[in-house]
Amino acid sequence: MDIEQLMPHVEALIFASERPLTQIEMTEILGQALETVIEAERIATCLEAIQEKYSAEYYPFQLMETGGGYQFLTKKQFHKTVLQLNGEKNIKKLSTAAMETLSIIAYKQPITKSEIEYIRGVSADYSIQKLLEKELIVIAGRNEDMIGKPLVYTTSKNFMDYLGINSPAQLPQLKDITDMQIVMPTNATEATPADTPGLVIAPNTLKQAS
Repeated sequence: MDIEQLMPHVEALIFASERPLTQIEMTEILGQALETVIEAERIATCLEAIQEKYSAEYYPFQLMETGGGYQFLTKKQFHKTVLQLNGEKNIKKLSTAAMETLSIIAYKQPITKSEIEYIRGVSADYSIQKLLEKELIVIAGRNEDMIGKPLVYTTSKNFMDYLGINSPAQLPQLKDITDMQIVMPTNATEATPADTPGLVIAPNTLKQAS
């Protein structure tokens, strides 16, 4: 099967998936579906071609590598248009305390609760619980070098997916985000207003690129 024939199958997989798909997953799924051996290099070539295809201005979405895989994301300039589908009725914002806690974890991870509280100067119990419930952070083990071996926290794969990054190393430098507004990507049924401050929780399907 040549690249032109394989590309639509790759596009269909990515479009139908509710989460980012890795090249390995695509290779395995397409191999089973097409009942033939699909080389990883051919999938990589297809992904490059698809990215180039949808980079054209007349497409409202693009293929992005995010959250450890590939996903179609609506382009930023169509943000307000997508918002009109459902408005703000399902948008949930993080509190200031939760945002501060999430920011500390994102830039200092892995980090313990006591270290977070030392930086913030107040208790972080409630904020950490909310971030765990929203699956923006995860418990990544224990700090074996500290007394009591406390739990350590890191940001989750969902967090990276929402921001359109593949690792914490891709987070913007602190000096560059003094006035930066962070919003989560939006999908075809729930969108985020472009001027909304804070991190906004929305489901993951066809979403806005960061």
